[in-house]
Amino acid sequence: MSLLVTDAIVLHAFDYLESSRIIRLLTREAGVQSALARGARKSRGRYGTALDLFAEGSAQLYVKPNRELHNLAGFEISQTRNDLAADIGRFTAASTIAELALRFAGEESNPQLYDTVADVFDRIARSAPENTVQDGLAGCWRVVSVLGFTPELTSCALCHTPLRDADDATFSHVSGGIVCPVCSKLAPGGRKIPATARSAIRRWLEGEDFIHLTDAEARSHQRLLREFLGAHLADDRPLRAFAVWEHERWSAA
Repeated sequence: MSLLVTDAIVLHAFDYLESSRIIRLLTREAGVQSALARGARKSRGRYGTALDLFAEGSAQLYVKPNRELHNLAGFEISQTRNDLAADIGRFTAASTIAELALRFAGEESNPQLYDTVADVFDRIARSAPENTVQDGLAGCWRVVSVLGFTPELTSCALCHTPLRDADDATFSHVSGGIVCPVCSKLAPGGRKIPATARSAIRRWLEGEDFIHLTDAEARSHQRLLREFLGAHLADDRPLRAFAVWEHERWSAA
């Protein structure tokens, strides 16, 4: 076994046997890794709040070659992100981000993905209750982009003809973005989206946070994102956290 010391974020955790926990981490140096935290349920002295969801810090992992589960030797926490659990809208948005990273990140080093997920969590943690859906949408699109699936929003994804920003357009999930009127006849499963929706996605990808959406617009954006994920990233397993985030609404009260 070799010792790996790496920045890490807790994306998922569950109890194991009588005294331990298994945690799933997004790490800077080794992508997504699973680790056994022995004795974590008996005493918090060794790990403290480090094993809480969305916590970030320096993880010490004893890595076993050709094994999927490693041993967690320690975790020096730098950020708890307790605000994500203080509001159900923030929690479900952050859980959706975590689900995307867990499902699609793999075990390869991806510092850009790590930094993006950390930044998205921080932004959602600062989000007002009424803005958590749009901040979650912004974060999801940024994660999808870092994973290599940035949608085409300015030119036809098939023939590359530039399209006017002010025009509504057909968004083809299979084609990877918007398509021109001619190519839309060849692109299966296209969905017409208004120019304002295209602009919102583009601004989210550029790092902008606040874009006012009505509830109907937010739901349309969530459906569009879900369909895009289904065409490019999703496997046969359902995205359960995404489903909760998409179909539930909670009041700011």
